[in-house]
Amino acid sequence: MIQAETLNLLEWPRLCQHLATFAATKLGARVAQDLRIPDTLVESEALLAQTREVYQLETTLPVSLSFEGIQDIGDALERAALQGILSGDDLLAIATTLSGARTLRRTIDQYPDLTTLNALVADLRTYPELEQDIHRCIDERGRVMDRASAKLGGIREQLKQQRDRIYQILQGILQRHGNAVQEALITQRGDRFVLPVKSSHKDIIPGIVHDTSTSGATLYVEPNAIVSHGNQLRQLLKQEQVEEEAVRRALSEQVADVHEDLERLLAIATTLDLATARTRYSLWLGANPPRFVEFGSQESGASANGSASAVAPITLRQLRHPLLIWQHQHEQGPAVVPIDLVIQPQIRVVAITGPNTGGKTVTLKTLGLAALMAKVGLFVPAREPVELPWFHQVLADIGDEQSLQQSLSTFSGHIRRIGRILAALQQDEAESDGGITPLSEDEPFPHAPTPSLVLLDEVGAGTDPSEGSALAIALLRYLADHAALTVATTHYGELKALKYQDERFENASVEFDDVTLSPTYRLLWGIPGRSNALAIAQRLGLNPAIVEAARAQIGAGSESDVNRVIAGLEQQRRQQEEKTQSAEQLIRETERLHQEILRRAETLRQRERELQQQQEEAVQAAIAQAKAEIARVIRQLQRGPETAQTAQQATEALNELAERHLPSRQAPPKPKPGFRPKVGDRVRIPRLGQVAEVLTHPDDSGEFTVRFGLMKMTVSLADVESLQGEKAELPAREQGAAAKAQSAEKKRPPEKSAEEKPTEAPAIRTSKNTLDLRGSRVADAEIELERAIASAQPGPLWIIHGHGTGKLRQGVHAFLKEHPQVSRFEAAEQADGGSGVTVAYIE
Repeated sequence: MIQAETLNLLEWPRLCQHLATFAATKLGARVAQDLRIPDTLVESEALLAQTREVYQLETTLPVSLSFEGIQDIGDALERAALQGILSGDDLLAIATTLSGARTLRRTIDQYPDLTTLNALVADLRTYPELEQDIHRCIDERGRVMDRASAKLGGIREQLKQQRDRIYQILQGILQRHGNAVQEALITQRGDRFVLPVKSSHKDIIPGIVHDTSTSGATLYVEPNAIVSHGNQLRQLLKQEQVEEEAVRRALSEQVADVHEDLERLLAIATTLDLATARTRYSLWLGANPPRFVEFGSQESGASANGSASAVAPITLRQLRHPLLIWQHQHEQGPAVVPIDLVIQPQIRVVAITGPNTGGKTVTLKTLGLAALMAKVGLFVPAREPVELPWFHQVLADIGDEQSLQQSLSTFSGHIRRIGRILAALQQDEAESDGGITPLSEDEPFPHAPTPSLVLLDEVGAGTDPSEGSALAIALLRYLADHAALTVATTHYGELKALKYQDERFENASVEFDDVTLSPTYRLLWGIPGRSNALAIAQRLGLNPAIVEAARAQIGAGSESDVNRVIAGLEQQRRQQEEKTQSAEQLIRETERLHQEILRRAETLRQRERELQQQQEEAVQAAIAQAKAEIARVIRQLQRGPETAQTAQQATEALNELAERHLPSRQAPPKPKPGFRPKVGDRVRIPRLGQVAEVLTHPDDSGEFTVRFGLMKMTVSLADVESLQGEKAELPAREQGAAAKAQSAEKKRPPEKSAEEKPTEAPAIRTSKNTLDLRGSRVADAEIELERAIASAQPGPLWIIHGHGTGKLRQGVHAFLKEHPQVSRFEAAEQADGGSGVTVAYIE
């Protein structure tokens, strides 16, 4: 009885009605409206497995289950089993159900990974031969067709001839006695053909009167000329009826022979329809699949299904009330405020405190519905992961049970219902223990807690506060020993202290906004709530003077101090939540920027690969062209006579190729003596391959400070030269050292001259002589250019600046124009980037 009461208190029938709207068949909708709660964890796991696999079909696979043609044929199968004769409509419904079930099985057979659904339809028999026989004999209107039997076809042919003969006779009468009828119309009364004869002319068309009009002015007369034909027609109709019945009896007997298989087929189709309804309802709710966990201390032993499992907390984050979601979506109700329920395994009792209208009762109902939804195979409208125990019983005392007829007060109603809850717990303990163990004074609570969820609203209310709180404390302590989890709402401050006396108790509260003087409907954990009765009374319009007087009454009490402490804790919690939200927002923004940087870096790498590929293709093309031209010259030389003139012509042709494909190199000018660096001049340091800026004048020993890039160093005049190649003027002692160095240099073997050196290959663009400045500011680009020019070998330097607004390109060109190491610059070839790339030639 208490189970049924709990379902009504939690409004479970309303949820079942919502679920039924997602069913595809009438039978599925009827079963959904009266949804059965499973008795075992194994059954709940099987239902969840069905929902998961249908969810996979609906969301990730290209097909979904179709229930077209499936009808409720249960009554027809029962009549057939009792040797009854089925109607044509019943037989047609059976045929379409067989076809629909076959389509379901074929759809599931395509996906062998759906093990639960495949196991469900493995033994499904759809009897295609029975379906064919029904369609051969019964048409779409449920009538037996002529081809059902040869005898029936002959009878219907005679019926047609007899009707035609009757129509001919009646048409002749109408033509001869048209003035005697109200209108030239042939109609029927029963199975007899009649004419509408005027009552004043009834003697003109003698016959049998089968009916009269309301006014009596018209008589419906069967003329004597067709009475015998009408009698023959009736006999033929009786024969047709007998033959149709024989056809339907034969088909009904075929159905009766396999009615058990057809009942199983109907049950499987209904199961699949219910699983699909659960899936589509779960999708509509935005729900996630639950996972059943062991809850409670390790001493509780095995899990509900008899096997040991890991002890884990109840995790229901962002849990929403399914009925409120429906109300919000379909009835323009307020937005649903989600709650977080994370209950550690050692907790047995949660006391929820806070103001009225704050959402305490909604929290109880939401948790109760979540537990029931998981049991019946529904997903739970909460954020993943969804983890909760499999509760054998969900028992609730919610609402007011006043009854004038039974002389019950609010307190009496609560006590009677709580008594039924305790009796259900005791019965559950007896069934698990094999018998009821009497309680003793030495061992008042000997039984292990049953896997039950108990929900109590305003426990101990409706009587003297001191007695009510004492009773509530005793009751919750008892439930802590006898139920897996109890969640109770209360206003009693004494219940808030149980947490600090027993580690199995936990406090929670519904949040109240002190600024707007209204509840936020959020659930806070670890902090007891304030009733805020005075604030709510003021918001509801109670006389402010009365509210202030009440505050004065409680201002001096310790309760006021406790409320101030709780208010401070709530304020700290809100500040911490705001900081947490800010941190989460910052993390999300950082992750977004990180992804953007990765994306841009990949884009740049892709561009570099494309440019490198283009360069390699251009080099290969140039090499191929040069090889072809050299081969052509060699072939000409081989075909002609071997004379000095032909050799000279070949040599000239090769020199022309070298000038065309290789950059021309001029001999460096001879150094000019007498160069003296000054502060601000730019000098070259050959041994380092760097160009530096002079920071100080040379001292007496010829040493001075220079800067290149970000580095400063002291060098000697002998180590530098001007950008034009002039050697510095050395002091006297430095000249002696330089002379010794020159004599040592003369002893070295002479190097080959520029003309004797082998001709260098044409400049090829690589990553070393390419500088990418895209996205840089002009000031930053100048620093990068200076570094690249200082470390570059003589020859071309490709500078990628892109098109954009043109400012970067202008800045690059202005810098190159003033740089002493840049002989010239120009736009790159179209294959190398065109006007988006500048080629600077470094001396």
